[in-house]
Amino acid sequence: MAGSSRSEQRIGLLNGVAAYGMWGLVPLFWPLLKPSGAGEILAHRMVWSLGFVAVALLVVRRWAWLGELLRQPRKLGLVTVAAAVITVNWGVYIWAVNSGHVVEASLGYFINPLVTIAIGVLLLKERLRPVQWAAVGTGFAAVVVLTVGVGRPPWVSLCLAFSFATYGLAKKKVNLGGIESLAAEAAIQFLPALGYLLWLGAHGGSTFGAAGAGHATLLVATGVVTALPLACFGAAAIRVPLSTLGLLQYLAPVFQFLLGVLYFHEAMPTERWAGFALVWVALTMLTWDALRTARRSARALAKRLEDLAETGGAVLPTGPAGAAREAGIVASGTATAAPGTRAAPGTATGEPAPDGCPGPDPLDAPAVKP
Repeated sequence: MAGSSRSEQRIGLLNGVAAYGMWGLVPLFWPLLKPSGAGEILAHRMVWSLGFVAVALLVVRRWAWLGELLRQPRKLGLVTVAAAVITVNWGVYIWAVNSGHVVEASLGYFINPLVTIAIGVLLLKERLRPVQWAAVGTGFAAVVVLTVGVGRPPWVSLCLAFSFATYGLAKKKVNLGGIESLAAEAAIQFLPALGYLLWLGAHGGSTFGAAGAGHATLLVATGVVTALPLACFGAAAIRVPLSTLGLLQYLAPVFQFLLGVLYFHEAMPTERWAGFALVWVALTMLTWDALRTARRSARALAKRLEDLAETGGAVLPTGPAGAAREAGIVASGTATAAPGTRAAPGTATGEPAPDGCPGPDPLDAPAVKP
């Protein structure tokens, strides 16, 4: 059994690395779609995502949620909000990559955990530990440094961070599984996106088919680029501890940053390095604080379980990984790991990896990264 458990964790870790690795390397894909503009690429992504997620739903035969959603106007409204803000997030990200702002886009996903914490405090009245307050303050200082150094606020970064954090908040309130949520959002996006593509075609602005079969195939593949990392994340989420997923989430912006500097050769003046350094300090503080809290929670839970066992109470799974799952701890200290799955009670705003609910499906992946 122990060998099987280690094998499952290894498979989960590989899937997690694959998911965040693909999200981190996606800046290499969007430039391949030129001469299509950001708007056309975005519309194709929304249209083809619905096709791929519909196939996934047919495979798992999961449709009961749709009727329930349609009978709940409030939930449907929240799904519409989620679809709107992720459309903004996708559009800005695609434009940023194809316009030479990969480094600034990566900063948006570095500061996203800090924005998520701020939303939790302002809107959900959540209480922060002192180290979390210090991390948020350091992140704010980073934005000030970048604003003063560059001469303008890092609008791309802020737009990506706030839209993604808002998206996570809306999805936390909806509380749908990953694939169901993505399907609902894609259904809302589909008609406007299809209408825009038809309008482009009618006015001679569409590149679909006009730039060759290979280019058309790449546009269709935007649906795969959206869906494949989700499946990998879903496989990871049910096999590895939340603390591991919380750490893995930083792979995506790290890869994006390295691509921006080393592959796209974007400028990194001193003030930009200073701003990034402050953000990295803030994230280090969050990670250290969350890991420390996870260890304390694990020890406290193990002690409670021992007490229950001594008094004849029910015994739950022990061990650091099991205790961390039960405590609902994410390494960043907030629920920031890949919005789209259900948050554990008591966590900060946003969407963490699945919180250890019994038997989650591998397709219950997060909604969408860039």
